Amino acid sequence: MTSAMNELPSQEVQIEYRAREGMNPATAMNHLMQHTYALVLAGGRGSRLHQLTDWRAKPAVPFAGKFKIIDFPLSNCVNSGIRRIGVLTQYKAQSLIRHVERGWGFFEANLGEFIDVVPAQQRVDDQWYSGTANAVFQNLDILREANPQYVLILAGDHVYKMDYYTLVAEHVERRADVTVASIEVPLADAVGYGVMHVDAGGQVTAFEEKPANPSPIPGDAGQALASMGIYVFNAAFLYEQLARDAADPSSTHDFGRDLLPYLVRRHRVCAHRFARSCVNMVGDRPYWRDVGTIDGYWAANIDLTRVVPELNLYDDQWPILSLQRQLPPAKFVFDEESRRGSAIDSLVSSGCIVSGAKVRRSILFSKVRVGEGSEIEDSVVLPNVRIGRQVVLRRAIVDKHCVLPDGFQAGVDRAADEKRFHVSESGVTLITPDMIGQGWHLDKRMG
Repeated sequence: MTSAMNELPSQEVQIEYRAREGMNPATAMNHLMQHTYALVLAGGRGSRLHQLTDWRAKPAVPFAGKFKIIDFPLSNCVNSGIRRIGVLTQYKAQSLIRHVERGWGFFEANLGEFIDVVPAQQRVDDQWYSGTANAVFQNLDILREANPQYVLILAGDHVYKMDYYTLVAEHVERRADVTVASIEVPLADAVGYGVMHVDAGGQVTAFEEKPANPSPIPGDAGQALASMGIYVFNAAFLYEQLARDAADPSSTHDFGRDLLPYLVRRHRVCAHRFARSCVNMVGDRPYWRDVGTIDGYWAANIDLTRVVPELNLYDDQWPILSLQRQLPPAKFVFDEESRRGSAIDSLVSSGCIVSGAKVRRSILFSKVRVGEGSEIEDSVVLPNVRIGRQVVLRRAIVDKHCVLPDGFQAGVDRAADEKRFHVSESGVTLITPDMIGQGWHLDKRMG
């Protein structure tokens, strides 16, 4: 088990928290997590994923052969001891709702455990969510009913492994009103994040959402300190500030644009360094991916085919949980020189059949069928895809339920691909049922 899972940010933090509560470490952890409510914001479309999110919300996008993106923050909650969770949905949420209800229904209600899927219901007025802060404000009655001491607000669309106990305990130790999880990012990329400045004690002194000219970390001109979109609030303080923000006609009601800049100037906002709670370090760097573009999504998936990928999915101490379908094992058939079913440096999920075809550096999700003579290289093939004979795929993403006919090619001729499919800046070809005239297949509209 990693040190991030076993320890608070410092020995002093452990001592003070235990002394304050009069508890041993295990009891202190359980007590703190039992009084924490996690709220996952999972309503985003993820427009930079283009047609991949035409019929599903970004958190419902499949990832790593058998998971969905939302499985990562939800698994982090369970592994951290948080078992009171709300998932706020909005955009084309049916597949996401179905996945959470069917795959995460193991909580014990009689022990006070639950995971609530909360669709946008216009609970406060006749408007849909206008921003992240407004999404939480419209569901304050659900939070008050749970009566937590601390509210952990999470984004549902990032891939990472994090011990939330360490984060919440640091928040309590510092006596913060708000704690913002932070990560160092290249200065050139910081334009897409909320950028923070902190003092020597870790208190945030300035916060700017998606600045045109982000400021670097003092002493490190090439890096900026960015918000991960993960926040811990004292519950009563959160309710008060959301009500104040809701009454402000000049606000866009967003945590990054409005709430945090306001709070930094008036209250105690602290930054938590992700390296202190990360369960998956890559050398001295914590693993965290915003797989919000076609190139980023493809790269994060393909990295998993390496001998030692950056993301460790084989850690029994911090498992990623998901809906487990009852499917037969993957199967590779024919052992003849001209038609040998094989997969090299690849992830092949249950229910797949590779029949006399070659798969290299690729991920096949569940129930993919690959016909004789086909060559699949550097590609991500989502569930229930049928690939005919003599098909060639290179650097491609194939969406669910596509049926690729015999002789089909993608990733071979970019000019030809651009006429039919979406091709990213780096040359990754996205193929969906609509693009190949199979949009009538209603199943794929469920995500």
